[in-house]
Amino acid sequence: MTGIEGRYDELLAAGELRPDPDQAAAVVALAALQSQLERGAPKRGFFARLSGARAERPRGIYMWGGVGRGKSMLMDLAYESIDFGPKRRIHFHEFMLDVHERLRVERTKESGDPVPPVAAQLAAEARLLCFDEMVINNTADAMILSRLFSHLLDGGVTVITTSNRPPDDLYKNGLNRELFLPFIALIKERLDVISLNGPVDYRLERLAGLPVWHVPNGPAATEALREAFFRLTDYPVEDAANVPVLDLAIPGGRALRVPKALKGVAVFSFRKLCGEARGASDYLAIARNFHTVILVGIPILGPENRNEAARFVTLIDALYEHKVKLLAAADAQPDDLYVSGDGAFEFERTASRLMEMQSADYLAAGHGED
Repeated sequence: MTGIEGRYDELLAAGELRPDPDQAAAVVALAALQSQLERGAPKRGFFARLSGARAERPRGIYMWGGVGRGKSMLMDLAYESIDFGPKRRIHFHEFMLDVHERLRVERTKESGDPVPPVAAQLAAEARLLCFDEMVINNTADAMILSRLFSHLLDGGVTVITTSNRPPDDLYKNGLNRELFLPFIALIKERLDVISLNGPVDYRLERLAGLPVWHVPNGPAATEALREAFFRLTDYPVEDAANVPVLDLAIPGGRALRVPKALKGVAVFSFRKLCGEARGASDYLAIARNFHTVILVGIPILGPENRNEAARFVTLIDALYEHKVKLLAAADAQPDDLYVSGDGAFEFERTASRLMEMQSADYLAAGHGED
């Protein structure tokens, strides 16, 4: 099987990637892990047990960085290149859904702590676990991760994961975060933390030339936004029915269902976000957790739907302040969304922001930048 360094060099030579010192450093680390895993695998056989030899336990890798810096691409190269198994590559949210279901089954057995047997099941199924987009946004995940990963790592599982955040920023400002701190310490102790914040934002390049505001609502706009979602996330179109769903934790103990959520891209309908009773805390949670929002079904606004318009203003303020990219389908251009009646004057600032959010400078800004 071709090594990750060779495959990465091929992509550079073909012009699909450009020289990036952060990526190069990550490739060196991943190649070293590949060598260690492939060289160490035979030591688990009969002669190793007979001699009492024990292979050095490989350290996992935690790659974090801004959007579009190649984290998922490098993890996939490693997963495809490393001749070691069994192995599993999964989106982190899907993994946690699987974990919670296994814990539920174990609890029905009433045989004690459910975490060790679940960890044993996972370790038996995969000696190499590759997680895409580690993000912790609810208390249930935060409460079990330290213990679960301790058992997995002690059981000989090697972990490669990506995240948009450094370990210290995981579950930042989360409820009872002090209970999550041992997990952060575990990551630093057992995984090599590698920053990927190179000069090229490949996801921004995918947005280049891609319309972000579609008029009017309808099949053509929906199809264009659907294409944009798959272009931004690299998710296989043929598996569209299985795009992950996310329950986003909102301060105060509530949850917001995100019908499509992948690699920091979230899809919502206007009716869901602005037609229901929601407030600033909902919109701030969205802005903090997603670098791109796709919003469909924005109608013409006016005094007759004043409440929806007010929520939309609050939503756009939150997205704008956090430099979230907005791709939308609406029944009019921003300047024509709310043109008459009470509230039209106040909406002018939102229309101006919506226009600015389509600019090259705004699209080039990093998520969360001031």
